[in-house]
Amino acid sequence: MLLRDASHTILMLLVALVSTTGIWLHPSPAFAAPYFEDGYLGLTQTELHQQLGMPQAVRDRKSALRVFTYYAITDWEKYFRKLVSPENGEDVYTVTREGIEIRYSFSYTFDPNDESDNRTLFVRLVDIEFSPAVPLSKIPALVPEFHPSENPTAPSFRSNIWILLFTGASSPQARFIVKEAAKDTLEWSLAYQLFSLQGLSDPLTSKSLVDRMEVGTQSIDLVKQRQRHTHDPILNPYSREFSQRQLPPQVPSVKKIPLPKYAD
Repeated sequence: MLLRDASHTILMLLVALVSTTGIWLHPSPAFAAPYFEDGYLGLTQTELHQQLGMPQAVRDRKSALRVFTYYAITDWEKYFRKLVSPENGEDVYTVTREGIEIRYSFSYTFDPNDESDNRTLFVRLVDIEFSPAVPLSKIPALVPEFHPSENPTAPSFRSNIWILLFTGASSPQARFIVKEAAKDTLEWSLAYQLFSLQGLSDPLTSKSLVDRMEVGTQSIDLVKQRQRHTHDPILNPYSREFSQRQLPPQVPSVKKIPLPKYAD
């Protein structure tokens, strides 16, 4: 009887500890799991390798711009991993689907409270590049992990070079992989950001070309509160209403008459 009471007391203390400290909100190498339906964000690097196999290469960003150095996985493990912080190396996988080369690159983060020599790395961002660029409508067929909402009112935004789509419910656990300073005061949801190097057409159509996309976590509240001047709300481009909307007639461009050049 005393043993049963003691066990019950310990269980209640553990429940109280979890509810007051949120200890389960931080990933553990033994229990890491994806935060969202994409299946990647929040996985440990080891779990990702078990799921996809070892990467074909590792790349290291050399500047704030998209400038990378690529290493063969054997060279990275034997030598370069010791020169570059492991979390700065992005695992790279390349596949070909429907004649399109698709390159997945996985960025990592670590638990700042982990002071071990071999800190566990967690997937924080997935970068997917297309070569050549592909129409907006074709991406769901090329990227099985891409599950955009079909709700016309799903939070969707655009600029002149990207489209930002939110889907699904927010995840408190996802705060762990967010770098935003005020991350603990905001809700974080799965977000797809699709980029066009040549700029998006206006009006936007399903034929607009996309060069790459990022699968990450962003905050709708952050967009509406602090980024409203750079994020224009749009109709969800993967909804039926978007495909059935009436586009304004295009005004034919007027060719300018070339001006003659005279010698000075």
